[in-house]
Amino acid sequence: MTTAKRELHSRAWKISALIAAVIIAGCATQPIPASYDPPGFWSGLFHGFTILFSLIGSFFTDNRIYAFPNSGGWYDAGYFLGASMFLGGGGAGARR
Repeated sequence: MTTAKRELHSRAWKISALIAAVIIAGCATQPIPASYDPPGFWSGLFHGFTILFSLIGSFFTDNRIYAFPNSGGWYDAGYFLGASMFLGGGGAGARR
């Protein structure tokens, strides 16, 4: 097999694997939410602030560190803000 054929064969496998991954990911579903009042910004802020404790607790219990179902972007924004406040944000690395 020549080098050009080998590269073409390798590229075809990569493209096939990517297409298969996209098709399989398209079949993924989420469980039906059991609550009618999903957590919002303030719950996300609290969950982000308690991220380390939630992670440790998730090893021993059936709890998640990220709420499902949540209200989407506002929960994500609160979670990110809470986690960055607890973990030090970007300012901790800027100190000299």
